[in-house]
Amino acid sequence: MISPVFDKEGLKNNTGKIIPIYPLTYAISQNQIRKVIENGLSLVKDKLDETMPEYILNEYKLLDINSASNKIHFPENFEEFEKARTRLAFEELLTMQILLLNLKNKCMEKETGIEFSKSVKMSDVINKLPFKLTGAQLRAIEEIDRDMESDRVMNRLLQGDVGSRKDCCCNNFSI
Repeated sequence: MISPVFDKEGLKNNTGKIIPIYPLTYAISQNQIRKVIENGLSLVKDKLDETMPEYILNEYKLLDINSASNKIHFPENFEEFEKARTRLAFEELLTMQILLLNLKNKCMEKETGIEFSKSVKMSDVINKLPFKLTGAQLRAIEEIDRDMESDRVMNRLLQGDVGSRKDCCCNNFSI
């Protein structure tokens, strides 16, 4: 037997429970990393400040930050692990969304875009197309036209199904 895993009688440090596996670097063993994380968590036990409002935790049935931090590393069962993982992933995605919205709002407040002439008639361009646009395509063009006539910064992605003639429409919008 090579490198058997065992515990002293009465202890369950390395057996009889879910054991985390961490990426290793150089000459550090799994046991050493586990011990460092266990010691770190014991130092901050129940001292981490909650980062999310209580109503969000309740609405989405999420663990508090202290429980999630402990259970992601040392869960009693797979259900606890999943709950901890859900909490931490939720927080990460929520933080990212808030930061992106903040960035967008700052951009919209401070910067002005290029205001295009209101004399250009999109109907002239649309009438020259060799096909009839769908209602959704017409709405998208109206929104783009309205944004281009304002001095707001416009940040748009024109998307559509394959074969929906996006390239034909965009090539005809040279003003």
